Amino acid sequence: MSRFSQPDPELGHRLSRRGMLGVAAGATAAALLGAAAPANAATGSAPATTGGATPATAPGTKGRGRPVLPPGRLGIQLYSLRDKVSTLGFGPVFAELERYGYDEVEFAGYTQGSAGPITLAQLKRLARNHGLNPIGSHVGYYSDDPNAYTFAQNLTKVLDDAQALGLKHIGTASGPFRYGSTVDAWKRAAEDFNTYGAAARARGMKFYQHNHSEEFSFATDNPKVRLYDILLKETDPDLVHLEMDIYWAYVGQFRFSKRPDGTPAPFEPLNYVLRQPDRYPLFHVKDGESDPSNPYGYTMTDVGDGDIDYQRFISAVTRLRGHRMAHHWQAEHDNPAESFTFARRSSAHLHSLREKC
Repeated sequence: MSRFSQPDPELGHRLSRRGMLGVAAGATAAALLGAAAPANAATGSAPATTGGATPATAPGTKGRGRPVLPPGRLGIQLYSLRDKVSTLGFGPVFAELERYGYDEVEFAGYTQGSAGPITLAQLKRLARNHGLNPIGSHVGYYSDDPNAYTFAQNLTKVLDDAQALGLKHIGTASGPFRYGSTVDAWKRAAEDFNTYGAAARARGMKFYQHNHSEEFSFATDNPKVRLYDILLKETDPDLVHLEMDIYWAYVGQFRFSKRPDGTPAPFEPLNYVLRQPDRYPLFHVKDGESDPSNPYGYTMTDVGDGDIDYQRFISAVTRLRGHRMAHHWQAEHDNPAESFTFARRSSAHLHSLREKC
């Protein structure tokens, strides 16, 4: 929970994402794996209008030097396009993403609302028909409902579905707060994650956890210990991977660079990656305007409109020996003003970045 009295946008994001995942959880198996997709989803025909978005042009060429973004590694978290998925269906959304130059998609549920039922086989084929590689998916960590579509309640089903989609990564955007915020509570959560990681690995997949800013706070019973450090230490690096949401990591830097007693505890999100690059196969590329008056330090924006230096961040990771093609970069905005416009502009900006000569 937020330590501030005003509404908590981070908590709101987690709850709304959980709600989207709940659509899949609440559907019966027949609905999830049911009747044929609507004609527009099956054919992948583009919508007549795209909320002001225009066809993507050739990637930008700002400056000189090698493109910062590795070829074939630009994805998008479909949570950002949930409004379009729920009304138009996956087919028209994938057609737009293909036009914008995306290579990959990360799921946040496998249903398409009023567009009608779609099977996992159809969904996989639809993505591939538009040149999009389904790279990962977000699923809930745990629930009080024994039938919930979460790792804790339905691990086999979650992995079956991920395998049916051909995913190489399957993870959660839930924080490891299941048992609380103490050191031992996070050790218990780490044991859970190791279990899920072992099960995923047995299927040829990688389990991962996606952070928000609270992961960078401190243990309630030992405020000298950062919770994220417990997660890294107590999880097996061969079984549990991380998807750094770069925006939320910098929000964490703003919020938690001092311990509760006021003593300095600075950290740099990029350094976590540079120390253990193999643990971070996936990233969320999300931008924000610096705003020290905001208790979170940033106001979320479309990628390219904010102050997070993605030329520096992506270059630092991809310049590591053997790591240029080892990571996947997923654009995301929790609540874009117009989701197709966000997707188009974010792709254009990231393709335009060039390494400094």
